[in-house]
Amino acid sequence: MDYSEEEDGETETMKCVSCKEEYGSRDAGTCRECYEEASETEEELKREIDDLKSKVSFLRFFRGLHLSPPPFSDVVLVASDDQSVSSPVPVQAHRAVLASRSPVFRAMLENKMEESLSGTIKIGDVSYDALRAFVNYLYTAEASLDENMACNLLILAEKYQVKHLKTYCEKFLMSKLNWENSVPTYAFAHQHSAKNLLDASLSLIIDNIAKFKKREDYMELVEKDPRTVVEIYEAYLSKQVNTAASKDSVTKS
Repeated sequence: MDYSEEEDGETETMKCVSCKEEYGSRDAGTCRECYEEASETEEELKREIDDLKSKVSFLRFFRGLHLSPPPFSDVVLVASDDQSVSSPVPVQAHRAVLASRSPVFRAMLENKMEESLSGTIKIGDVSYDALRAFVNYLYTAEASLDENMACNLLILAEKYQVKHLKTYCEKFLMSKLNWENSVPTYAFAHQHSAKNLLDASLSLIIDNIAKFKKREDYMELVEKDPRTVVEIYEAYLSKQVNTAASKDSVTKS
């Protein structure tokens, strides 16, 4: 550390070990700006580590797989309602992988259901591309997303209770959230119980409540989904009440 003194001999400065700029404090070896930047980096690294731990946990097979003989064999999945192709292409997978990633698949394949006996799982209301991406995620915990694919995969993740994928899609959709898509995103999140995405989109709407009625899709929303409109205004009023109560409490104290 490099210390220097002002001409009056009273104020000492210290050179930051990171940016090399001088600052008038002897609290630590870095200036406030570098310290805050380092703290943000540390928090970001912690989040990345947590994400990696979650990914490793997701990819690890359930403990029962070491039993002999193995409880599962191969299976294929078919996008049975895909209207874009005349003959749906099956997506191959392993029962062990499906069962270890999804409690729904596990129950389906462990019991003597049609899917277990035939070795074919038909999945409706999904395209082949989305189904292939879904199965690939079950193996790799990775997916190439755009907003449409993220929505499709979130729906599949909810249906088959793949929590890791649902969180992954929510984070992506939250990163794409803006005023223009906030209302349809809120409705989508509400429909599919995506709490984090729901809270983020609702917060954005409430912060821009003055523009809510001016949206082009407002009247359409009132006609098709009036409950959503009511919930948004209820949340706004609740926030106003809480804010007023908080201010009143501060004033009295």
